[in-house]
Formats: sequence, C-alpha cells, structure tokens
Amino acid sequence: MKIKFPNYLTIGRIIIVPFFVLAYYLPGFYGDIIPFTLFVVASFTDFLDGLLARLYKEESKLGELLDPIADKIIVATALILLVMDGTIKNYEVIAAIIILTREVLISGLREFLAKGQVNLPVSGLAKLKTFLQMFSISLLLTGETGNKIFNFQDYNAQTIGIILLWLSAFLTLYTAYDYLRKGIDHAISEDNK
Repeated sequence: MKIKFPNYLTIGRIIIVPFFVLAYYLPGFYGDIIPFTLFVVASFTDFLDGLLARLYKEESKLGELLDPIADKIIVATALILLVMDGTIKNYEVIAAIIILTREVLISGLREFLAKGQVNLPVSGLAKLKTFLQMFSISLLLTGETGNKIFNFQDYNAQTIGIILLWLSAFLTLYTAYDYLRKGIDHAISEDNK
C-alpha cells in the first residue's frame, strides 16, 4: 500500500511526541524553545496535511484515522506536562480537563456516528477553538523565555497563554455541546426506527 504525502506529515506528528517530551525536560532556554518549536511544527503540520490532502485529492482512510489521533496525542501530552510542572495550576487545571474531556467525548461520538455512516464535519467555530488551543499551549510552552520572544506590553506570555486556554476551553464546551446534540439526535432517530 502506498502512503500518501499528507499521511507522512500526520505520522511525523506522532513521531514528534517522544522528542517533544524529552526536550521538555531540557534545562533553561533549550527546555523552553525546543518543545515550543516542536509543538508549533506539529500544529502547522495538522493544518498542512489536511490542506494538501484536499488540494491534491489525496484524502485517505488512513489519514482520517490517524489525523485526530495525532492531534489528541500532542495536545494531551503538552497539557499533562504543563500541569505536571505547575505552569497550569489551581483552577486553571479545569480548563485543561475541559479540553481533554472534550477530545475523549468527540472521539467516542465520531466512532458511534461512523457506525451509522454519519459524518460529523468540523465547524468553523471548532477550527477557531483548535487555533486558540494550539496558540495558548504554544505560549505556555515558552516558559520564561516567552517573555523575551513575545512582547505583550503589560502582560507576560504565560498570562496571555492562560487567558487563551480558558477561551479555548469555553469554545470547547460550546462545540462539544453542538456535536453531542447532533449525536443524540441521530441516536434517538435510530432508536425510533
């Protein structure tokens, strides 16, 4: 079986994860910049693989399978590391839990709907949620170095990252509700047949 180029990007995103984890534990500047860079590369390939697949008509079942898995692995890994080291702490952990719970919920929902051959297209709001989520995690990964890279005037990169994390968590709740409602409507209509 010939693997299509967009799938190589998706597989690469999965392969990045162990290197991302190792780099996270590097001390100082390199422990901030390398994980940040790897996460940004992974986030960009998420956008790029879908774009290339549509542009060159290289959509595949393998890509359909691996793309959401790759996304969830890198996001979950980053959030867990950020919680473990205290970058995300106290009530902020609730935002991380909301994001992770939604990922599990939507995965289960997609699996259920796939059995009924019902497609659950990604909404524009869900795409915005993903962008804010990736951007917030990227900022949080920069650690102390982020304040030197990004100049947000009166706020540091960590504060902006936490604000965006909460914003993406609220969008996560809204989009999860929308998807869940569609799934429940489908399940009820199937039960009534």
